[in-house]
Amino acid sequence: MSTTTENAMGGSRTRSREKTYKRTTSSALKGAIQLGIGYTVGNLTSKPDRDVLMQDFYVVESVFLPSEGSNLTPAHHYPDFRFKTYAPLAFRYFRDLFGIKPDDYLYSLVNEPLIELTNPGASGSLFYLTSDDEFIIKTVQHKEAKFLQRLLPGYYMNLNQNPRTLLPKFYGLYCIQSGGINIRLVVMNNVLPRSVKMHYKYDLKGSTYKRRASRKEREKASPTYKDLDFQDMHEEGFYFDTETYNNLMKTLQRDCRVLESFKIMDYSLLLGVHVLDQSQREGGEQGLAGGDGRRPAGQRVLYSTAMESIQGDGKAAETLSTDDTMGGIPAKTHKEEKLLIFLGIIDILQSYRFIKKLEHSWKALVYDGDSVSVHRPGFYASRFLKFMSTQVFRKTHLIRFSPSKRTRTSIPALKSSSQEILSSRVDERSEEDKSGRLVGARSLADLDVQAGFGSYLRPDLVPANPSFYEGSSVGTISSSSIFVNVDNQTDDRDDVASSSTFTLEDSAICLTSEQSTMDVDLNRDDGSVLDVYL
Repeated sequence: MSTTTENAMGGSRTRSREKTYKRTTSSALKGAIQLGIGYTVGNLTSKPDRDVLMQDFYVVESVFLPSEGSNLTPAHHYPDFRFKTYAPLAFRYFRDLFGIKPDDYLYSLVNEPLIELTNPGASGSLFYLTSDDEFIIKTVQHKEAKFLQRLLPGYYMNLNQNPRTLLPKFYGLYCIQSGGINIRLVVMNNVLPRSVKMHYKYDLKGSTYKRRASRKEREKASPTYKDLDFQDMHEEGFYFDTETYNNLMKTLQRDCRVLESFKIMDYSLLLGVHVLDQSQREGGEQGLAGGDGRRPAGQRVLYSTAMESIQGDGKAAETLSTDDTMGGIPAKTHKEEKLLIFLGIIDILQSYRFIKKLEHSWKALVYDGDSVSVHRPGFYASRFLKFMSTQVFRKTHLIRFSPSKRTRTSIPALKSSSQEILSSRVDERSEEDKSGRLVGARSLADLDVQAGFGSYLRPDLVPANPSFYEGSSVGTISSSSIFVNVDNQTDDRDDVASSSTFTLEDSAICLTSEQSTMDVDLNRDDGSVLDVYL
């Protein structure tokens, strides 16, 4: 992967290291990329604009660039190579859709030197970043390039429907052939701007099997952590306001639905966290070493930032995409620390093919099948969304005063006041009704006879109940009885008291009007009072 050159002069030792990819040095690869893209994009401007046709997705243009130059190509000091461009008209449409002009595209990729990132992915791919932080060039494998070619028609349809997406935005697919070696490249949007310092970086899949950063990764200056590391370091997750959270989850759900329809799995959410409070304590410098901290005017790519990708169509894209946030999404921790979140879905060129099915089957035999990253697309999307919506992103709940709660809290006061009023009315009538209550009381023997004591002699006879209009009923339970008197009192008339006789087992109970009106009088509209006495 790399070559090392050592020179010893005067006892001093100098070591220079340059990466190689498929026996091609990084400097030669960067030069070939800029020469090839400069020629193909410049040649494409002479072709008239038209609608994209189905056959345009399968067109491959090729040009040979010898080191001594030709009538069409300039001379260069790199080995001879052939440069291929896949679906040039389709990718031109994609660039136009995001507002990328040909001159700006050439300026970013050709006029300025490319910056090689020192933190390659697990696949061993090389990454080159443009000086204006807009584009990333990544080397891909042959199977990934072929899958992207097959994906282009569906990708074209999805971008027409939803230009605001967190999926990778592909701006070009190229191939460099030199010495019998094919190096395939894809140009994409940059998710994490170099001009903003990322205090934390995460590669999240929603799985737990071997999802922890290695010791070698942790020793890096800017390590990329994984799912288990996130749960340890940010157990409470990140909090967003309601509107931002809903827009973010809606975008993720829509993107996962698209990936599932293409049978894509094993993708990740690349998450960068910039802590505003920590940046201010460090002196307010957001830019990293080598970052210019501000994008050049006139090279603004539409829907390229995280905030623009999740906002609805009705909201202006520039509301929060200022130089202070650089397009990040404002968020907070459970400790009220202010954050800027940068995110995007990456590594979507992995389909659930036969090899991946075998890999999942083998891992499912040894480990928990639901915890491994390789899984069928439907389950993978569900697990991915569940992890993001419950563990990573959370909604800020605002505490609001509810009018219904205010009404419920006033019910005890209404009850107590109504009880006091009814109790006072009962006290005023207690002396007048005292004699009537004594006359109306029944002895134990009389009640037994009336309730059906005679039924012991004549078991075939059933005691007759009073009529409904008399408002009285008799029931026999045991040897003691209670007389219940209900006085209906209104402002206009006094009705005849209705009575009911009950018997309870081995007890005599006397309830006053204050006790009996606790629950009954609040539900009656006519102001009646229930009196229970022996």
